[in-house]
Amino acid sequence: MTNNKLGSEIQGEEYLVLHEFVKKAKEKLPKETWDYLIGAAETETTFKRNRFALDSLAFRPRVLRDVENVNLSSELFGHELRIPVILAPIGSMQDFVEGAGEAPTKAASEFGVMHMISSTCMPGFEKVAKSVNYPKLFQLYVRGNQDWVDDNIKKAIDLNYAGICLTVDLDAYGRRERDLAKRYRTTSRQSASGFEHQMRFSWKDIERIKTYCDLPIIIKGIATREDAILAVECGVEVIYVSNHGGRQLDFGLGGLKVLPEIVDAVGEDATIFFDGGIMRGTDVVKALSLGANIVGIGRLQGLAAAAGGSAAIYRMLELLELEIITCMRLLGVNGISELNSTFLTKDESFGSLDVLSAFPLINEGY
Repeated sequence: MTNNKLGSEIQGEEYLVLHEFVKKAKEKLPKETWDYLIGAAETETTFKRNRFALDSLAFRPRVLRDVENVNLSSELFGHELRIPVILAPIGSMQDFVEGAGEAPTKAASEFGVMHMISSTCMPGFEKVAKSVNYPKLFQLYVRGNQDWVDDNIKKAIDLNYAGICLTVDLDAYGRRERDLAKRYRTTSRQSASGFEHQMRFSWKDIERIKTYCDLPIIIKGIATREDAILAVECGVEVIYVSNHGGRQLDFGLGGLKVLPEIVDAVGEDATIFFDGGIMRGTDVVKALSLGANIVGIGRLQGLAAAAGGSAAIYRMLELLELEIITCMRLLGVNGISELNSTFLTKDESFGSLDVLSAFPLINEGY
């Protein structure tokens, strides 16, 4: 896809590198909102391990491979994606950007990827579906009883969503101390209730939903091979490997650390989505090399949205695409199917990390 309607709104000279979105977002957002976007649970160890798991893998490039024509296109539920990426669900997108959930959906449709809209994101999945005619995904937090869940899923089916995602790692709300210490509550949390329904949600509910939902079911929040196997046994089409960006359980393993065991357990029985600290094109390539089929962009999407709305999200996707293509050419790879773990090796020879270690030039004053 080459539609540059949004791309033309932000010229390349304004954003040439990804860290410029981070810098602009920090300048524009109130301190409380910035800390919510960039923060995580308790000691933020899971968040840091997400980044560590990515940074501790080094590439093993091959040369003389004729990489003139690198192809990044992928397919998801019968729809072509320009790059193997989705915009992950962000429940409080309205705190970062005017237009809330419509902003990333518009950017995704113009660029050629999918946005997964959160059920707590304004202006609501029904309005977004009617405002942007393009394949999109619906993510549901369980905040009501069985009838409430079924009603929301059936609405999404009627609205032609391409897939249904159920987030399953939120049986309790992670203690995000940056927010608690400032008595800050996002808009999606100010009226939050119904966690008891999520606590009671179980594999039996997944089996029940599968009896009437013909759309692909995505289970988001899988972090062990055992649960991946149970999901496949329930007929789940997509295993979404995620630890909620480190916002839920503290002292969890980094996402990329657990990805290989889940890929090994699932085999060809399900599609694998992955997110967890993804900030660069090289991060996407590493996840694909370890077996992910689709990579979710979370915080980076929020940072771009805060920096400049839909047009900035579109430009972020352009730069991410450029980084992926550059990385694959330098690895000696022409297509996604050629990537595998032989292009990676373990290397922990670097210093301490912080939450923005993917963007070291920020600390240099750029």
